[in-house]
Amino acid sequence: MYKPSSYRNVKLDVGVGGQVLDLETAVKDGVLDGVGGGVLVSAGVAEKLDLKKMIEELESIEVPSVFICPISLDPMEDPVTLCTGQTYERSNILKWFSLGHCTCPTTMQELWDDTVTPNRTMQHLIYSWFSQKFLAMKKRSEDVQGRAIELLENLKKVKGQARVQTLKELRQVVAAHSTARKAVLDNGGTALVSSLLGPFTTHAVGSEAVGILVNLDIDFASKSNLRQPAKISLMVDMLNEGSIETKINVTRLIEMLMEGSDFENENLSSLSLLVGLLRLVKDKRHPNGLLAGLGLLKSICSHESVRGSVVRIGTVPPLVELLPSLNSECLELALYILEVLSSIPEGRLALKCCASTIPNVVKLLMRVSEACMQLALSILWAVCMLAPEECTALAVEAGLAAKLLLVIQSGCNPELKQRSVELLKLCSLNYTSTIVISEYGKGLELAGLDDAKWGYFKFKLMVYCDSDIAEFVSNLLSEQAHESWK
Repeated sequence: MYKPSSYRNVKLDVGVGGQVLDLETAVKDGVLDGVGGGVLVSAGVAEKLDLKKMIEELESIEVPSVFICPISLDPMEDPVTLCTGQTYERSNILKWFSLGHCTCPTTMQELWDDTVTPNRTMQHLIYSWFSQKFLAMKKRSEDVQGRAIELLENLKKVKGQARVQTLKELRQVVAAHSTARKAVLDNGGTALVSSLLGPFTTHAVGSEAVGILVNLDIDFASKSNLRQPAKISLMVDMLNEGSIETKINVTRLIEMLMEGSDFENENLSSLSLLVGLLRLVKDKRHPNGLLAGLGLLKSICSHESVRGSVVRIGTVPPLVELLPSLNSECLELALYILEVLSSIPEGRLALKCCASTIPNVVKLLMRVSEACMQLALSILWAVCMLAPEECTALAVEAGLAAKLLLVIQSGCNPELKQRSVELLKLCSLNYTSTIVISEYGKGLELAGLDDAKWGYFKFKLMVYCDSDIAEFVSNLLSEQAHESWK
């Protein structure tokens, strides 16, 4: 329903001496801010504006009361005047007459003439006024900063589906324009949107609100407000039940809320949160959710008290299976998570019990970044130390020895080389020496170490590795063994 403004009657008292002006004169003098035309020019083409469409799009605007039909309380499109001087929307007054009434609905006077006369002046004024407001709205819409502010103001008034639609448009604006994001931040938009999240918020409203918040630079106070249990509970529900876009936005928002704070452990270890997150990571239908899911999982795993819960929901096997198919960004996140989980007994056991752990991790050596290799070597070390005889055998069979020699003779940092030599020693101590030597030979062949380079390789071992371990490997890789590989 439209809210009438201060204009009371068709005739207006304005100016000194109480001079009575008609509507046309009022518009001419600027009393109603009327404009002529009502034409929208687009790409050089004049387009006549449709009054019905303008009224629909300007539903929330305050309308002069003279433009409102007294029967329906809506703006008039086809105004007609009775013999009493009162003006109504044609369809409304005709319906009044069809019900058997012979009076004026406003004054209740008995009509001496039931003729309805089209009020062309009023119709022109209504059209001109709505045209002016409509064109002004269109101009503001082109200014995204102004549009963002306008949407925030509308958000304070609307409810139901109108609220969802306003939030949706605001989300689209802030996602596309930095100026709109600044306008929202400068005009209290973060607090306003955050206030819409709570135990009774519908998922339709919650999804759009979260979609706005993830595009904003949220301050400390707003983050504290969003960490309230009721708001987190709503986010977790949407993570489990929302669309893929909603799940990704919720994941990103929770990760933002964890930055620079001690997020409550009960929120972090929530079974619903961890399960929803694992589902997002495993969802092969929507691989675009993988990066966001791994990012939040990494943040959660940085809290030592939560790692056991992460392992218990079955995180390790699917992550291990995903390793061969991940891009470099996702791979580093996944390896970080697995490496962190390998720091607790449950995590090491889960890695050992997963048949794909050793072969999948070994394949990554010398194929990715140094950061990934560092994580991969740490995982292999943790698993092999848990069950040396069993795991080193599997590792050597998977080609670990050859890969380790490649790492040692490469230009990697000394820490990687040191860990590689330690793993070589562990494999040699717990596996058949002839097979280990054979695998080392494959590594030398892959590395291109001919006789001329052989001595230099042993020299590099001494430079990059602890002397005792380097001596061990150098002795193992003896001239006799080297001859046997030819």
